[in-house]
Amino acid sequence: MPDEADPSIAQSLERKLSTILSADVAEFSRLMGEDEEGTLRTFRGHKQVFESLVAMHRGRIFNTAGDAILAEFVSAVEAVRCATDIQAALRTRNDQLPLSRQVRFRIGVNLGDVMVHGQDLLGDGVNVAARLQTAAEPGGICISGSVFDQIRNKLSLSFQSLGEMNFKNIQQPVRTFSITEAEGGGVLPAPQPRAEKTSPAKWIAAGLLALLLAGGGYWAYTVKERSATQHASQVKAAAPPEATPHEATKPGAQEAGTEQPQPTPNVAQPVQTAEASRQTTSHAPAQRGAAATSAMGAGPHDGVYSGQICYGQTPKLPASCYHAEGTISGNKITGQWPMGKDTGITMFLAGEVAPSGDVKIEMHSEKADGSHVAAINMTGTLREGLISAQGSFLKGRSATLNWRKSPGAAR
Repeated sequence: MPDEADPSIAQSLERKLSTILSADVAEFSRLMGEDEEGTLRTFRGHKQVFESLVAMHRGRIFNTAGDAILAEFVSAVEAVRCATDIQAALRTRNDQLPLSRQVRFRIGVNLGDVMVHGQDLLGDGVNVAARLQTAAEPGGICISGSVFDQIRNKLSLSFQSLGEMNFKNIQQPVRTFSITEAEGGGVLPAPQPRAEKTSPAKWIAAGLLALLLAGGGYWAYTVKERSATQHASQVKAAAPPEATPHEATKPGAQEAGTEQPQPTPNVAQPVQTAEASRQTTSHAPAQRGAAATSAMGAGPHDGVYSGQICYGQTPKLPASCYHAEGTISGNKITGQWPMGKDTGITMFLAGEVAPSGDVKIEMHSEKADGSHVAAINMTGTLREGLISAQGSFLKGRSATLNWRKSPGAAR
């Protein structure tokens, strides 16, 4: 048997730091089972494109086995550029095939220490790249944290963190990122981040916290109700007797209720008092009421506007619309609303309305920590109570806004 403990063999092993690109065909067994010859023809054509792009980016293919390809690069930047170019080129070729016959590669890229064995490379640096490839979506790319640290300020890419992932036969968790968009290469398929596992102790702590909050909330509610009842009693005791219709027309009758408007000539005071009472006890939303109050006489367009905001279709996302609203006061338009249930993301809107009716709007969404998620710039017009605006996200997705002034809003 070979003497694996021979010190001379260990000393002859060369180690170096390399960026490894590992690629493998998704669902290769199914494709071969359905059509061996057709699959092989497509795979060979894809492989020629793959090999030419590796050479173009100054890499070398050092191992192939069946549908798997391993390539080495001196530069992490060149390796990732090569990976995005490969996926863009193969997507163009696959678009000419039926969806069930497309040959799509998963790609993983890792920067790590490797051992040189002739023309082959071995070690964890290679193994991690191969495991990252399994985490990628068909047609997608996953990279390790070591690669991300090298390229994040050098390439125009969008990333999605998948957190620290545990892979088979890899001792330490690997920081993993998926490339979601490449400049000139379009949107790339990306897996969803895995949900964090919550220990039983965390569930127990969360339950206790919920009980404490519920108990505190009930106590606060009872105190508030008791205070409200006491306040109502005090107000009732201090209030003067209700004025009769005859008394309401006498001078000084308005002093009985400071919130009542001044009498209008030839209008019966009891009718005006009832109308004022209905306005005082209205349950309209606070924002709309505030907007209407501040808008009185402030500008010709003042009021609340609401309607649809629609986003255009992209290769990865379908077209979608949702309802929102904003408030115009003077020449300013503002608004904010939550983006979906339990996302923790809020959309903010701000803009200006020119005297001519031209409208400029900026929208951006923020996480709870204040970090920006996306931004939209829009321009349009305000005519006869209708705002129509168009624009796009910074990455090009189209957006349109069509809002109409709400009935009863201040003019």
